[in-house]
This record gives sequence, C-alpha cells and structure tokens, in this order.
Amino acid sequence: QVQLVESGGGLVQAGGSLRLSCAASGTIFMINDMGWYRQAPGKQRELVAVLNSGGITNTANSVKDRFTISRDNAKNTVLLQMNSLKPEDTAVYYCVATVKSLPHSAYHDYWGQGTQVTVSS
Repeated sequence: QVQLVESGGGLVQAGGSLRLSCAASGTIFMINDMGWYRQAPGKQRELVAVLNSGGITNTANSVKDRFTISRDNAKNTVLLQMNSLKPEDTAVYYCVATVKSLPHSAYHDYWGQGTQVTVSS
C-alpha cells in the first residue's frame, strides 16, 4: 500500500504565493509520474502539473508561467511552487503518484486526500 500526504495549502491574497508538498510512503519500488491535479467547486478535476521520472513536465497552460513543479526522487516527494496566485486558482489540490510497488508489479495511481487552496481577491 502507498500513502500520499500533502501539506502547504491555505488562504492567500491574489498575487501571493504558496508551496505545496507531497510525500509518498509505503511499499514503493519506483514512481513514474508524480504531480498535482485540482478540483474547483462544480468543476471537473484537472491537471495542474506532473513530472515524470525522466524529468519531463506536463503543465497546464493556465499556470505555466506561474507554477513550478519539482521533485526529489530519493525522498519520493514532489513540490509545487505557486506564484502570482489568482482567485481562479482556488480549488482542492490533489497529489498523484504512479507507483510500481514491486519489481514485477504493474503501475498503479495513488491519490492524496487533497489540500485546500483559497485565493482571495
């Protein structure tokens, strides 16, 4: 089993910054993709940014110039630095990791519980 624990959400004024952190623990042989999705009230969950084990990043156009994703493979952690936050960034942010628990097992997606980010105007 794999657990993802997020931290760093909160309330910030427009133009401010927050940094989200997510740590994976449990039975982990290898993590491929690791990153963040978000879900605003009444909307579908959407990609924010994901970074794979090879260093390739997939980032939503709406945040590309403001958010930076980074990863520490040795610690199984992923960070999301969010700058120049806007009210439309308000959402629950979910960490996701695509994990192979054993050398010959398949990859599975695991999700964190989510952390609330609220940006006031």
